[in-house]
Amino acid sequence: MLDIAGQELTAEDREVIAHPLVGGVLLFTRNYRDPEQLKRLCDDILAIKKPRPLLAVDHEGGRVQRFRVGFSRIPAMRTLGKLYEESPTKAHEEARRCGELIGQELGAFGFDLPFAPVLDRDCEVSQIIGDRAFASETGVLIELARSFWQGLNAAGLSATGKHFPGHGAVTADSHVELPVDRRQLPALEADMQPFKALMDEGLESIMMAHVRYTAVDATPASLSEKWIRGIVRRQWKYNGAIFCDDLSMGGAAVAGTLEERAKLALEAGCDMIPVCNDRNGALRVLEALRDHKPNRLSSARLKRLYRRPVATP
Repeated sequence: MLDIAGQELTAEDREVIAHPLVGGVLLFTRNYRDPEQLKRLCDDILAIKKPRPLLAVDHEGGRVQRFRVGFSRIPAMRTLGKLYEESPTKAHEEARRCGELIGQELGAFGFDLPFAPVLDRDCEVSQIIGDRAFASETGVLIELARSFWQGLNAAGLSATGKHFPGHGAVTADSHVELPVDRRQLPALEADMQPFKALMDEGLESIMMAHVRYTAVDATPASLSEKWIRGIVRRQWKYNGAIFCDDLSMGGAAVAGTLEERAKLALEAGCDMIPVCNDRNGALRVLEALRDHKPNRLSSARLKRLYRRPVATP
């Protein structure tokens, strides 16, 4: 999954997206001017090849909402957790409304995924997560994330739970460095409960965290065969799609060059690997993977993420 630099496609963008190993495009705030421009851009991307690329954007609400002018302002998910303390019923309704609203607005432009909901539990130490988390209490988090997910599905979009197995108990920001979680397995399992609950219910995809959990593996979870093939696939029997977090982030840099990280992520079991904000690096990855044969099972999992038609009432 790659990105583009501007608000319209260049000749190089078209050539790169057409590459047989490119299966998705991730858009950012820099790619948006107004709804009319965004619709042209999305249409152009989706028309490049068949099967068309998956189209995604980080659009959680609060601090992480890439498109604002012309879009509904979505609150930080923490506000739903606060509302739950006053009225669980109203909090569920609002969570579902937020998910459905995001799904309706993004779906109108052709998006398949908003890379949400955040399933990280807020342990009150991570500023990068903070109010992006629904709650600190696991049960509340699961309930509200489920309602949000149901809203997305009602609008025809799939969901991505992130950042597995949990980013909320580390202070470092994985965008710039590798966080290390030194807690023992029982503490990690508490953070994993929201992921496990929704994955058991059929959550369409998850995104792995660039975090090292020393109780399980010295390799960051995003690149770890123990985490992905061992725990998620074999122990939990999860059959949804697995995204690596962006390989250009600082948290992944400990694993070597972009090319080396890409190979590690695929070997560990990731179905799709985002490489953004580094076009030259992305081109090197495509060259390094020129002999890579796309996994049919991965392709089938990713195919389930395409937006679905919504029945008219």
